[in-house]
Parts: sequence; structure tokens; C-alpha cells
Amino acid sequence: MKKSDFYYDLPPERIAQEPLAQRDQSRLMTLDRATGAVGHRHFYDLPDLLLPGDCLILNNSRVLPARLYGNREKTGGRVEFVLLNEKKRDEWEVILRPGRTARVGARYVFGGGLLKAEVLEIIEDGNRIVRFEHEGDFYRLIEQIGEMPLPHYITHRLKDKERYQTVYAKESGSAAAPTAGLHFTPELLEHLRQKGVRIGYVTLHVGLGTFRPVKADTIEKHVMHSEHYELPEETAALIRETKASGGRVVGVGTTSCRTLESVAQRYGEIRAAEGWTDIFIYPGFQFQVLDALITNFHLPESTLIMLVSAFAGREHVLHAYQEAIAEQYRFYSFGDAMLLY
Repeated sequence: MKKSDFYYDLPPERIAQEPLAQRDQSRLMTLDRATGAVGHRHFYDLPDLLLPGDCLILNNSRVLPARLYGNREKTGGRVEFVLLNEKKRDEWEVILRPGRTARVGARYVFGGGLLKAEVLEIIEDGNRIVRFEHEGDFYRLIEQIGEMPLPHYITHRLKDKERYQTVYAKESGSAAAPTAGLHFTPELLEHLRQKGVRIGYVTLHVGLGTFRPVKADTIEKHVMHSEHYELPEETAALIRETKASGGRVVGVGTTSCRTLESVAQRYGEIRAAEGWTDIFIYPGFQFQVLDALITNFHLPESTLIMLVSAFAGREHVLHAYQEAIAEQYRFYSFGDAMLLY
């Protein structure tokens, strides 16, 4: 398939620059993937759209304030790091700007000396492997001196860091939020439980590779970056029980989807698992786990709109996006959501 098959034209004013004051007040488009029928609700209506015996699978990864501003140790020149993946204790893959002079051995200082870093390796795509030096807990330091790595299309400054976290975020490690989960409130989750919808958690640490543009004209030639995931036994058992009793497995976000389908593809079943996945889901993919998907509206020609198109059909998805534009939905990370079932 061609990358251009997943293009649509989005007016810039439809890109949400700030989150709504109340998370669950966002709009929720419904899309019947069998018929293409579209409906218009609000996210707080979700309990009306799910059934007792369904289960929701949420990604509990927590976003690191992964953008660090510092200086070269020798010259004082300004530098920006974006943390991507922790390779081992205190060693990270980072995007480093400006990268021209960031040779092996170059050293940097952050937070007035609270954190130091040295370049160990330059890897194939130009990113660096660096080793950090610090006193105390690394993650607490990052929370103290880092900034949220908001996507490039968000130009407004985020006033409250927690609005780029889900209310159930727990396991630190993501470079970007699993944004479909931003719409949930503790009250809405409790309402779903009371209705008989069971809730399970996976962890997939979102890397910026997920959002990198597809450069190949033929999408099959695109190579995904790997991301670390964990599917605990408690969640695996919940999914097996839900399937056995005829309930639906509802993935919250493309990250939950990629975790579940990666495990099923690798092991031929849903079981407890931990590892790295570079799964690329596009039309023609055979889903083994998901029955429904909650997701935001995604960028044109992105791997995410390709995943959604694999699940609900490219024509249905692009038609729904055109209706969303006409109905003035809010798009992307801080925007509205879809339920595809």
C-alpha cells in the first residue's frame, strides 16, 4: 500500500493546543467497523457503550519529563536532550540537539550540576547513547529538572504537567503519553467498574519512534522502532476469562493494542510476557485479541492511522475523519476520541 493512501487534509485550527478543563468532557465519535456508521457522543457516555463482562485494557506507563536543557561542560553552549530508551542503568538513547559537535566523549551538565552526561556512542540514526552521572534517584531528578516532551504540533506551554499523564499512570518510562487514556477520570473508571466492566493494565513505554513520519512511499518498507512492554499474568488471565465468557476486549489506545497483539503474535496465545516489540500494524493485519478500540484522531500518513485503518477499514476511517473535521472535533494528543467496535 502507498503512504498517500492514508492522507487527509486537516485545517490547523482543528489541532487541540490545550487539554479541556475536565478530562471526560471530550467528545467521543463511535464507528461501527462492520458498517461504517458514525455516532456522536461524549467520553462520559462510555459506560452506556460498554457491556457488563467487557474488559478495558489500559496502558499505565507514566511519561517522563524527558526534555532536558543543559550546557556543554567545556564551552557552556546550550544543548537539548530528549530521553528515548533506557538501555541499562544510567545509560540512555537520546535525541541530542545540536548534534554536530556531540562526538563520543562530549560531556554535558544539567540542573546546575545535579545531572551530568557523557556521549558513549553515536548510533545509526544519529541518536546518541549517553551515560548519566548523578546523586540520588535518577527519576526524581528528571521530575525536578525535566520538561514534558510535547509533540511538535502543540505550540502552547503546558501549565500542569499532570495533564499530560493519565490518572492511572504508574510505571515511569514513556517519552510521550498514551493519549487515549487522558480522557479517563477516577470517577468514570469507578462508574465502569460498577457497571461490570473489568479493568486490566499493561505497560508499554512509548518511544518517539512511534510518531516518526513514514518516509517510504510503500508502507511495507517502513521499519518501526522497538518499545518495551509488560503484560502481567493478572491482565492475561482477565483477557482469557473475558474471551471465554463472550465479553469484549477493549484496548485503550494504540499502545495497548500493540502490546496485546504483539504477545498473541509471538506466543500464539495471551500469556504473561515482557520484552520489546517493533510490531507494525497496517491493513491486512489479522487481529487476534482486540474486539474494540478507543483511540484519539491521528496524523495523516502516520503509523497510527494505519493501525486504526487495519482495525476498522481504511475507507471507514477516512470517512469518519472527514465527518470529524466537518463536526469540528479536536484532533491529536489533547483532542477528542473515537470508539471503534
